[in-house]
Amino acid sequence: MTRSGPDPLGTPAPRPTGAQPDRLYEIDLLRIIAAVAVVIYHYTFSGFASHLTEVGFPGLSVITRYGYLGVDLFFLISGFVVLLSAWNRTPEKFVVSRIVRLYPAFWVAVTLTAIVSVTLSRGVFPVSIVQYLANLTMFNSLPNIENVDVVYWTLWAEIRFYLLVFVLTCVGITRQRVIGVLWAWLAATFLLQAGFLPAGLHGVLDLAVQSTFSHYFIAGMALCVIHRSGGSWSLWAIIAISLGNALFRGAQFAAAVADRYQTELNTVVVLVTIVLIFVVICLIALRVTRSLGKPWFSTAGSLTYPLYLVHAHIGFVIFVWLGPVVPGYVLLVGTTALMFGVAWLIHITAERRFAPVLKRVLDRWATALRNRISPPQPPAPPAPQRPVDEPTEFLTVPITPYRDGGPRPAPGHHR
Repeated sequence: MTRSGPDPLGTPAPRPTGAQPDRLYEIDLLRIIAAVAVVIYHYTFSGFASHLTEVGFPGLSVITRYGYLGVDLFFLISGFVVLLSAWNRTPEKFVVSRIVRLYPAFWVAVTLTAIVSVTLSRGVFPVSIVQYLANLTMFNSLPNIENVDVVYWTLWAEIRFYLLVFVLTCVGITRQRVIGVLWAWLAATFLLQAGFLPAGLHGVLDLAVQSTFSHYFIAGMALCVIHRSGGSWSLWAIIAISLGNALFRGAQFAAAVADRYQTELNTVVVLVTIVLIFVVICLIALRVTRSLGKPWFSTAGSLTYPLYLVHAHIGFVIFVWLGPVVPGYVLLVGTTALMFGVAWLIHITAERRFAPVLKRVLDRWATALRNRISPPQPPAPPAPQRPVDEPTEFLTVPITPYRDGGPRPAPGHHR
């Protein structure tokens, strides 16, 4: 049940159930920060550390090596905004919205990346026809077909999260159902992490649970509920437990990154960054940061998805070709600006022009499918007309009898 009184933790009063959420420009700003952090991480640290390029930034990379945590921020944002957008939507409308959001830009990005990789990467990033076609579906991880670009692994995580939200739209999204799902998801996460489930089932179950990053999606969804209808001790407990698990897994992941690149990562920096990520999203959910939001954040934020999709392998190829002749920082700024330009072109062509066309087609298909499964009911016959001389209900005056049995007007009525 939605709380009606003030929350002891200072959560704002619940919003009306049917109210449309306001645009959260602060989220758009966070998207920009996360995307740029990931881009700079690849260009200044991981590309050189994995020997994909020869252009190193020894001073800058001491800081930018933590940019991979932009992905953690993306997952927390996704848990928040995807549930927010799915609330009060039918299952078919949710599916259409996700397809239109993900696929047009992705189809362009994966095609550009495949062309550049095949023609200019000197065999470093080979792409086969089967691999390319499988990537177009975004489900290439199911048959274990490699991604065309290394960054696409996050899309598979997002799609599995969308499937969970889709199930919620099928049964109807309510506050209590979401809270119940979040507790169940947390429990499944800890069962998998603790190794209590049979080894043969672990991989299959983790396809749905995603125990490595589930805490971000769970916390984001809990904060969405708080943003919409107020907090509760149950929701704040979910967020606190998720934060604890994020810190635990974040320290493990940092050790794995350091081992992979044969370098050092300061665990304290990683943990403090994760805490800051949670704190900032909490402040947004509580509407503390509303005055900081600017409409132009939305325009810049719309470039983050295509930027994320195209920057990695194409950027590495540019670094390989131009690294020997262009100064490092000039190459860094120029390549980043070029990738923003490519992202803008993808946005105005694929997302602003093609996506609405795709949406209209999918809406028609969804309507036809819904009508086939549940045909529309014929309209109810019109109510019979009253005779003109028949007194209507609101003109009828109740009467009560006098003591002698005669009628008299009821109290409060006047002839």
